[in-house]
Amino acid sequence: MTDKAYVVWTEIPVSDMAKAMAFYDTVFGWSLELDESGPNPMAVFGGDMGATGGHIYPGTPAANGAGPTIHLAVPDALEAATERARGAGAKVLYGPIEIPPGRFTYIIDPDGNSIGLFEPRKAT
Repeated sequence: MTDKAYVVWTEIPVSDMAKAMAFYDTVFGWSLELDESGPNPMAVFGGDMGATGGHIYPGTPAANGAGPTIHLAVPDALEAATERARGAGAKVLYGPIEIPPGRFTYIIDPDGNSIGLFEPRKAT
């Protein structure tokens, strides 16, 4: 047992796997691949089932971002990722917001999921 909290996996429900895979590939630079080896289709973030992360899967997102917010690290500047998200169909809510480990912007993905685009603070 540990007294530290760890998020070990996250799942984002989407209504159209192909469209959602294209959205997340565009925003984060991933190459999501559809995996139908289990009981439900999924596309793993970064394609690495051995890493801590998550996936998208066919499901019913909470209405209007009412579900949990998942913060995902962007591969470059927060502003660039935010513009890619907007161009790919996301609704940008607000940000950037500064916090000690970095900064983030809240978006709603095309399926209505609340997502935080997170840029870690650079080491000095």
